[in-house]
Amino acid sequence: MKCPYCNNEDTKVVDKRDIDNFTRRRRECLKCERRYNTLEKVEDIHLRVIKKDGRMEDFDREKIKRGLVKACEKRPIGSEKIEKMLTSIEEKLRKHGKEVKSSLIGETVSRELKKSDKIAYIRFASVYRDFRDLEDFKKEIKELV
Repeated sequence: MKCPYCNNEDTKVVDKRDIDNFTRRRRECLKCERRYNTLEKVEDIHLRVIKKDGRMEDFDREKIKRGLVKACEKRPIGSEKIEKMLTSIEEKLRKHGKEVKSSLIGETVSRELKKSDKIAYIRFASVYRDFRDLEDFKKEIKELV
C-alpha cells in the first residue's frame, strides 16, 4: 500500500476493524509518519444464469427475492428471515462458479423454503414445477409428510 502523502510503499497497520462487508485499516507511513484509512471489500463474483433454452442472463437477486416474498405472503415469515434465506441461496450458488443453471437456482430456493415453511415451499414448488392438477399437489404434500 502506497502512502497517499509521499508515495512511500513502507507502511504499517495500526488498527483494523471489520464493519459490515468492509475491513477498515488505519495505516501509518514509516517514512513521513502520517496516518490514513483504507477500506477493503472482497470483490463479488459476477454470476450468470444459464436458462433452460441455453440463453445467458445476469443473476438478479431481486428476482429471487420477489419469488420468496410471493411464496411467503401471509405466512409468519418476516423480511429479515427472507433476507437471510436470500443471502444463503446466493452464497450456495456462488460456490458453483460464475455460471449457474436456472434449474439449480430453483432447487436451491426450494430447499431453503422447505427448511423454513412447508406452505411457502408448496406455493413456490407449484409454480416452479408447474403443477397441472390436484394430483401434483397431493404427490408433493405426501413427500413432505
